[in-house]
Amino acid sequence: MKIPIHRSNNKVIAGVIAGLSEHFNWNTNLVRILFILLAITPLFPGIIAYLVLWILMESPVN
Repeated sequence: MKIPIHRSNNKVIAGVIAGLSEHFNWNTNLVRILFILLAITPLFPGIIAYLVLWILMESPVN
């Protein structure tokens, strides 16, 4: 099962955060910083969320 959001070719690791920010027309760098801040808090399992999104999101469109 895939979600209809594509990972981005503008990637740092896998293009997940860039793909989400491009889909919603958000600033990519701001979303990356926000994700890092949330990922280091103990209440948000950022690594697990990133891996799940990596699996569920479609491959980048070339």
